[in-house]
Amino acid sequence: MIEGPSPWVARFAPLIPAGGKVLDLACGKGRHARFLAAAGYAVEAVDRDGDALATLAGVAGVTTRQADLEGGPWPYFGVTFDGVVVTNYLHRPLLPNLFNVLGAGGVLIYETFMVGNERFGKPTDPAYLLRAGELLELVRKRFNVVAFEQGIVDQPRAAAIQRICVRRGVDFSLPGSPLPGA
Repeated sequence: MIEGPSPWVARFAPLIPAGGKVLDLACGKGRHARFLAAAGYAVEAVDRDGDALATLAGVAGVTTRQADLEGGPWPYFGVTFDGVVVTNYLHRPLLPNLFNVLGAGGVLIYETFMVGNERFGKPTDPAYLLRAGELLELVRKRFNVVAFEQGIVDQPRAAAIQRICVRRGVDFSLPGSPLPGA
């Protein structure tokens, strides 16, 4: 059974421009691709695992791309998205490319493991664990930070995580808030 979307993704997905194009990076079996497509977004789900991508066959609003994000060429040069979602995945060399695909007004929603997760299980390799405040430091001069959190969570399992939501270059309102100047 495929679990539902991360509460972090569900909370900030409404900030992505309605009907926009969204990249679900390292999507696995596509829990976020399914959620976003059901919300009316055109989703590109990319992963290296063809079997996982096959579970998305026939899902309305989702196109898939099999790509080795760590060993192959970046598949999105010259492409922009209104939203980018990344969960439980970190490959630092991809971050500049990832930031560059976010179009004006686009929203990046990122949630993954950080140092300290070793005591809870995988991942334990520092290459796959963010340092304290790392996501915030990487994005704060490029984007408007909507929200940032880091620390220990107990759901869906105990883990040390870091998560951020940012928007590129425009004013924004939080979901359920009136527009600025309204």
